[in-house]
Amino acid sequence: MPMLRRILYPITLFSSFLLLLNCAGGKSKQVSTRNFSTTEPSSAEAVAAVSPGEELFATHCASCHGLEAAGIGPRLGGITKVWSEKELLAFIQNPAKVIEAGNARAKAQFEKYKLVMPAFDYLKPEEIRSIITYIAQETNAKNIEPLTITATDPNTETVRYAPLIQPSKLRIELEDFVTIPASSDKLPRTRIATMRAHPSGDGTLYVSDQNGLIYRLDQGQAGTFLDVRPVIDNFVATPGLGTGLGSFAFHPDYLNNGLIYITYTEKPLRKPADYSYADSVKVALQWVVSEWKIKDVTSPVFEGTRRELLRINVPNVVHGTQDIGFVPGLKKGDPDYGMLYIGTGDGGSTISKHPELPHNLRSLLGTIIRIDPLGNNSPNGKYGIPSDNPFFNNPDPKVRKEIWAYGFRNPHRLAWWESPQGMKLLATEVGEGAVEEINLIEKGQDYGWNVREGDYAINYKTLDTVTPVPAGEVGTYRPPFAQYDHTDGNAISGGYVYEGPLEALKDKYIFSDIIRGRLWYLDLSQGLTDHTIHEFFVQQKGTPVTMKELSPTPRLDLRISYDPFKKEMYLMTKGDGKIRKIVKAYLEE
Repeated sequence: MPMLRRILYPITLFSSFLLLLNCAGGKSKQVSTRNFSTTEPSSAEAVAAVSPGEELFATHCASCHGLEAAGIGPRLGGITKVWSEKELLAFIQNPAKVIEAGNARAKAQFEKYKLVMPAFDYLKPEEIRSIITYIAQETNAKNIEPLTITATDPNTETVRYAPLIQPSKLRIELEDFVTIPASSDKLPRTRIATMRAHPSGDGTLYVSDQNGLIYRLDQGQAGTFLDVRPVIDNFVATPGLGTGLGSFAFHPDYLNNGLIYITYTEKPLRKPADYSYADSVKVALQWVVSEWKIKDVTSPVFEGTRRELLRINVPNVVHGTQDIGFVPGLKKGDPDYGMLYIGTGDGGSTISKHPELPHNLRSLLGTIIRIDPLGNNSPNGKYGIPSDNPFFNNPDPKVRKEIWAYGFRNPHRLAWWESPQGMKLLATEVGEGAVEEINLIEKGQDYGWNVREGDYAINYKTLDTVTPVPAGEVGTYRPPFAQYDHTDGNAISGGYVYEGPLEALKDKYIFSDIIRGRLWYLDLSQGLTDHTIHEFFVQQKGTPVTMKELSPTPRLDLRISYDPFKKEMYLMTKGDGKIRKIVKAYLEE
């Protein structure tokens, strides 16, 4: 076991895409996509103005980079002391050209990381300049020194912090299913994130776009089911790669009660939050969980009412409320029936130098919570807290009794699997600089962030080192069920256990890497005994093809989706709005 990992990022990483180099009120309001109306009052409370450069930085950079602390990529403060504006412009607009021209700094980092970011030629020069100006201003104001870059010896053996990915003979074939319409005139044109099947099991699917839409897919056509943008006064889909409509879920009794739950972001400081912190800490966004009641569950277009359940302040635009869901397949009377699980990351609090906010039972940041949306014993009276939650009887009145498990950086996707030992919850955790995780979520357990990453300890003050866990602390936190190293991928994309007719996929947890588009599985045919990650591949007309070749967009953003009724699995690429269905799976001879 290595004694220390120093994560040496290339300074040439610049925006969130650049992680490719090294790296998810009590009263109801009337809502209709035909005739919108809302009685929600506007707030006169002012929101501090931000410069164009700061907003662009938050949109394109902050998901992976801080100014003073590393994220998935390096900190960017100080970069303007190293490269001139002209050099930065040239690199961002066409990094491959700069590397090929022999720029020593860029070339050394390319040789180390073996990957290059896509060209940002779609950003206007004045937009890039405004980002550079913002970084320079913050660098000077805070006296941030540039990172020291160490050239990588090509003969140095790569140090790994998770087991090797094992190749397999599994192959799949895909067919185009549907293309979601563009929701923006800027790249990416779409931001599709979540797919759900209609609870009737009739084959109708629903797909959300972070820009504020939910589409209904029927017979290969995508029609708008709900557009929240005209309904929610303070809805925002920028800045940040995760900002906007995060996720949605149908209540298990939807066919009778017509309830849908949606998470989304609003401008900060417009309304009092149900989870907040000291006024001295910035509020970047508010994440909201809301309930929407449709008048007619057979209607292809939403018309009905909505009410708010929960509002959470976050100090950064990253690691928000990425996924929600109900345990599938339960019958009424089961203690878990109708309980809504909500995964919220640390809100960027650690990279924003507020590591005290997550990993804390008094906080909703970095948690998976479990609530009864039809109850009312919560602090705000808008939802219920089940009495069998692990901290329900904790005597500390400030402990958040909603918490089911905690210690997460970014629990990107939740999925349930009906194992021989009962229903199990699997959650993918997007890591910092070393490891991506799949966690088996157990009641009341602590998964370690922001003092653990994978099987290692991490320094939450610097986030640039992982070290072996001290002998006396082994077993303090729940380790990942499976994990992969950042030499193999950059950001995990959560998946599902396949239980359909394709035998080669059966009992496999299918997942991927958001950035690189590699496809992987865990074999669960023998229960929770095998922690090995296997890679599988796409073949089209007998020819191997990568997801990047199928979807040649600047940022792949691969997602896995599953229809539990029809037992069909889909691959979604956010940037081009393509949804493809797995139609064949086999073992290559």
